[in-house]
Amino acid sequence: MTRRQDDYGCARRPGNSARARCGSRATNTASAATSRASGSASVVIDPYHYFPDGKQQLATEAVRYTGEWVARTLRKELEAGPVAGLRAFLGLWRGIVVDSDFRAGCPVLAVAIEEPPSDETPAALVAAADVFTTWERLLADSVRAHGAEPAQAVQLATLTVAAVEGTVAMCRAKRSTQPLDHTADQLQTLILATITD
Repeated sequence: MTRRQDDYGCARRPGNSARARCGSRATNTASAATSRASGSASVVIDPYHYFPDGKQQLATEAVRYTGEWVARTLRKELEAGPVAGLRAFLGLWRGIVVDSDFRAGCPVLAVAIEEPPSDETPAALVAAADVFTTWERLLADSVRAHGAEPAQAVQLATLTVAAVEGTVAMCRAKRSTQPLDHTADQLQTLILATITD
């Protein structure tokens, strides 16, 4: 089975968007909504039809979609324990960076590190904070359920999300999965030292 690809040759997954590669300032709404219709022709969809509030609404929806996609994976894999959840979390991002030849990353991080366009907090940034909080909560709940002290579980979950997000950026910059491998080893060691079963 062949995966559908976008105009950049990246498999269509939440992390393989123009936003995940370039951030929203480098992504106009037309390029974000362009899809390959055939071998040489592209069809441009009017993004304002689906996102009447423009780029910020598109960014917000991309962040929410990615957040839920990752959270579904975490919920499922964390049923087998925090180490299995960690491996799934890391494997998901490994797939995104490798499948895109190190061009794609996390759209949640892309929104989070971008300078807001005005003095007010954009909805996309609020959505990014909510996504990070959800991922942290899922990881912390699993670590706590396996014997970790509540405060330590929360801290380890925050460290895990921050380390993985930073590692994805490093993988892209270095065009290597070595940062992901090093991070995976250390996070697994920390989790195993924290849980009791």
